[in-house]
Amino acid sequence: MSSFGSDTPFMLLAKLKVKEDKVEEYLEIADKTDKAVEADEPGMLHHTFDQDPDDPLRFVWSEVYKNDDALLAHLANPALGVYLEAHAGLCDGALTVEIYGTVGDTVIEAMNGTGVPYKIFKTKLGYSRV
Repeated sequence: MSSFGSDTPFMLLAKLKVKEDKVEEYLEIADKTDKAVEADEPGMLHHTFDQDPDDPLRFVWSEVYKNDDALLAHLANPALGVYLEAHAGLCDGALTVEIYGTVGDTVIEAMNGTGVPYKIFKTKLGYSRV
C-alpha cells in the first residue's frame, strides 16, 4: 500500500445552499473567487463550482489539492476571506466541507481555526499518480 499524508493529493468538497433570491449574486462572488484561486494558487489542481441537478439552489465546490501546503495557501488567500464574508449573507445555512484523503496535523489545525464544519475521510487504500 502506498503511503498517504501531507505531501499527497486530496479532494475537498464544500457544499452549500444559496438563498432563492441570491443565486446571481452568489455566482458573481463565486466567479471572482474562482479567478483569484486560479491566478494565485498553483497547488490547486482542480477547482469547480458545480450545481446540483435536482436542486438549483445547492452547489458544491469540487477542489483537488496537490498537497497540504496547497490547502494552507488556499486558506490564506485573501479572496477566500472575502468569499466567506459574502457567503454568510447569501446562503441558507453553513458551508460544510468534506476532505477525501489523508492530511497532516497542520491542515487539521487550520481547518479548526476556520469555524467551518468539516469531516475528513482518511485514505485506507488506493494510489495517486503523482
